[in-house]
Amino acid sequence: MPLIELGFSPCPNDTFIFDALVNHKIDTKGYEFKLYLEDVQTLNEWALQGKLPISKISYGVWPLVKNNYHLLNAGGALGKGVGPLLIYKEDLSLVESEGKPNAETMTVAVPGINTTAHLLFSLAFPQVKNKKFLVFNEIEDAVLSGKVDAGVIIHENRFTYQEKGLNKWLDLGTYFEETFNAPIPLGGIIARKDIPFEEVQLLDSLIKESVEYAFRNSYAILPEFIKFHSQEMSEQVMRQHIDLYVNDFSIDMGTNGKKAIDQLEKVWLDLNAPK
Repeated sequence: MPLIELGFSPCPNDTFIFDALVNHKIDTKGYEFKLYLEDVQTLNEWALQGKLPISKISYGVWPLVKNNYHLLNAGGALGKGVGPLLIYKEDLSLVESEGKPNAETMTVAVPGINTTAHLLFSLAFPQVKNKKFLVFNEIEDAVLSGKVDAGVIIHENRFTYQEKGLNKWLDLGTYFEETFNAPIPLGGIIARKDIPFEEVQLLDSLIKESVEYAFRNSYAILPEFIKFHSQEMSEQVMRQHIDLYVNDFSIDMGTNGKKAIDQLEKVWLDLNAPK
């Protein structure tokens, strides 16, 4: 029986996508899965090392791993209104309007150097040099405590930052969407090129079937697999998370999704070109 090592995040959108596959709610064609549930920056670093045969990554790291991996059509996160947010704690003593930090000198917390969030922040704020790379769920507290002046938040923090007294400075996803007239590509699923391509296609179809199963059942009661890996999250936030990040692009990125990914790669190339 084939055993595949599979990495994705413990966030509700990923557990929603993969629940039917890894828990055999669909016919997995004999495959069993050894799971690695890690934050996306860890998965990005592992992809750079070629560690896992199948893995979720940020599209921000795709240009660095594309020679060694195929990009699957299913299981990804793309869409409109789904991008990371730049947030800050209002301080009326600061000279900038609305109490925002000075964009030239501020220190910003970012969820990982190779994340799509970092790439989008760099696109919108190329002048910022002082960055702290933190795990995504540490960023709100870093802003609140004053360790940093601002932070780039992703995932469920989009739904909680206002409750903590934080303010939105810029929706970085909207900035990309309006600049390029394209949906924002956040993360996708990759398969290492040492896997036979026929097997890659089969695994891609199984992930697609897993997403379709999840949508078809719509989960009036969320499966334990999703809740277990989101223990500190309310069910309402879990559902908001799923509704925001899982959509038709998660079933098949299609032509529009591929064009958006190509556009993001051009942004990466521009930002990383020799100066």
